[in-house]
Amino acid sequence: RLIPAYRYRLVADASHHLLTLCERTPAGKGRYGEVWRGQWQGENVAVKIFSSRDEKSWFRETEIYNTVLLRHENILGFIASDMTSRNSSTQLWLITHFHELGSLYDYLQQSTLDAAGCLRMALSVSSGLAHLHVEIFGTQGKPAIAHRDLKSKNILVNRNGQCCIADLGLAVMHYQDTNELDVGNNPKVGTKRYMAPEVLDDSIQADCFESYKRVDIWAFGLVLWEIARRTVSNGIVEDYKPPFHDVVPNDPSFEDMKKVVCIDQQRPNIPNRWFSDPVSMLMKECWYQNPSARLTALRIKKTLTKINNSLDKSKVDC
Repeated sequence: RLIPAYRYRLVADASHHLLTLCERTPAGKGRYGEVWRGQWQGENVAVKIFSSRDEKSWFRETEIYNTVLLRHENILGFIASDMTSRNSSTQLWLITHFHELGSLYDYLQQSTLDAAGCLRMALSVSSGLAHLHVEIFGTQGKPAIAHRDLKSKNILVNRNGQCCIADLGLAVMHYQDTNELDVGNNPKVGTKRYMAPEVLDDSIQADCFESYKRVDIWAFGLVLWEIARRTVSNGIVEDYKPPFHDVVPNDPSFEDMKKVVCIDQQRPNIPNRWFSDPVSMLMKECWYQNPSARLTALRIKKTLTKINNSLDKSKVDC
């Protein structure tokens, strides 16, 4: 097993009822299985139970969390992972920190944001993504990681209004010193609605790590757009809608997305009132057809930090 002994024992104790499954969360059933709220040592935890057909995603997340130092406030915190037997069938568990507000997708259905809240969310997601994308050297280091399935359903909302990135089942890792690209053993691709043009038309350089980072940036731009729609400006706010809601069906096919994004080169609609907004300028720079023209996660993080600082300063000046 990949699981360190102390982590394994934690989950093995579940059979002695130290870890109790309490209820399925509102986002409870996804394509990979279910998410439950559990209790362990008096604390709420999230228990993601993978279906056996998605063992590769469970294995990949377990592998990444166990081999990489990923502690960061904007990456979902990992507690343990285990293969367990329940009701005479094998279950694959991933136990993480619990976020009662659920996913960004769920949160945006119910809640609107002001300019400060929008910035806080955007900056926190970009900080998490920049941390994933960078390689850190040394004994406490980590390889560079690209997510490959970034979307509002894979981002969780903290009580403080910041976000953290979850679901690393499709992630790829890169080690600069050996130039090793570890794409894992999962044949699945990301979510069609969020796929970058080069994934849809199969022009992506699959042996180049930078390509995967640029795919994440495309998806990040779409997440920014989702957040911006639910941000009140000039007293106006839009209903929540997923990206490309007006041009593709609810469950778009690969061909639907390819036509819209690659052939017609359409982008999500940006209302006139957003044009002076610096966040809307950023999202457009994530959507270039040419992947190498897109911003990097670090550049986005730095720009959003600057905007955030100037917003804080204007509040003080008032």
